[in-house]
Amino acid sequence: MAAQTGRVFFLLIVISVTTSFYLLTWGNSITISIWQDFSVKNNSKGEGGLFGHYIFWQKGRNLTPHLAKINETTLSSSVTKSKSDQTWSAVPETPIPILSRQSFKKFPLWDFEDVYNEDASPRQTTCAQSLRNSKDEFFQKSFLPNIRLFLHKDNINMSEWNRLSHFNNPFGFMEFKYNDVMASLKLIPKPKEPLIPPKQGGDGCVRCAVVGTGGILNSSKMGAEIDAHDYVFRMNGAAIKGFEEDVGNRTSVYVHTAHSITASPYFLKEYGYTSAPHDEGIKYVMIPEGMRDFNWLEGLLKGERISSGPYHNKEPRTYYSGQYNESRFYVLHQDFLRYVRNRFLKSQNLNASFWAIVRPTNGAFTIFLALHTCDIVSAYGFMTEDYNKYSNYYVQRFTKSKVIFYSNHDFSMEKDLWKNLHDRKIIKLYQGKGGKV
Repeated sequence: MAAQTGRVFFLLIVISVTTSFYLLTWGNSITISIWQDFSVKNNSKGEGGLFGHYIFWQKGRNLTPHLAKINETTLSSSVTKSKSDQTWSAVPETPIPILSRQSFKKFPLWDFEDVYNEDASPRQTTCAQSLRNSKDEFFQKSFLPNIRLFLHKDNINMSEWNRLSHFNNPFGFMEFKYNDVMASLKLIPKPKEPLIPPKQGGDGCVRCAVVGTGGILNSSKMGAEIDAHDYVFRMNGAAIKGFEEDVGNRTSVYVHTAHSITASPYFLKEYGYTSAPHDEGIKYVMIPEGMRDFNWLEGLLKGERISSGPYHNKEPRTYYSGQYNESRFYVLHQDFLRYVRNRFLKSQNLNASFWAIVRPTNGAFTIFLALHTCDIVSAYGFMTEDYNKYSNYYVQRFTKSKVIFYSNHDFSMEKDLWKNLHDRKIIKLYQGKGGKV
């Protein structure tokens, strides 16, 4: 026992001497890592638990939001403070151990779950009718006007990687390998202009239409009204040719995943759909849904064939019909996607064993993108209370397929939310001929 105690004591002396040597040798540049436990409210056993991850401090740098909970007692026992400038020194960070979705029986609620990156200041508006001026208590409490919308190479670093690695896709990088994903993240350019530039003249209001694919638009004759908006958002299989009278013919912003832009021409071929919208000057917005999307991004941004994954050897740029332009291409930030889910569409299905595939639809993300970039938002082709009266898609003029409630989307919750936002005068929802926007 005495010998064992002696060995432990000797080891402590060695560590102390080594640390002192580095402190004396490197001074302010000394880099020290901290092991800190993060609290998670449920783990694979369905009970309270702790997951340890490496956290690092960089000299002269502010804490990221999820590190703010570390108290001074923890710090004083883990880190050495620089005597000259009283700032924390740091080591080059490394990726945290990869977390597996299978480790959790249900949605893991981290203590920094509802903390998000925000941009410096929200878009200013002179529009008196702007949804940003809403006095609705629910909306004011939930809405973050300056939530960070877009991901790019300048706002991703190791600290951000480690934070976002706690969340499953598309809300983060859980289960992904750092080098696999960073190959594409380092290519994403910082947007050179806002997604929706203000319109000149008029009353200062930016009016946007978000057009879904629902059968409620069949014979609606809403096309002219949709096109009269300043900007028109579409997503997924946005068939236009032959449907202009009902859905309009303009597209300002097209929101997609790698799957939706590649699969839509195949599934909608019989309805005359050949490619994604490609109006001159169109803005493309991508939802980074999974690893296949990062493979897609790498090929797209490099202008090359995809080297791996399910789209191996495909040329992404060919799917944009000559309208791809780096300055008009945007990637939604995982914080924005998670915020939409957490604040507005937090389904009870997140408590089920299949929690990891549950997420809002591309249409839902598109509506919220419009809410954060426009003053007045009208939604067409989205599910309403009488959805059973209509075909699933507006392209199905002569057939009536029922809406299939897949487990990855909570359609009922989205339907209720659109009606709720309409009633609160946040959006204007087209509800059929008897209930226009």
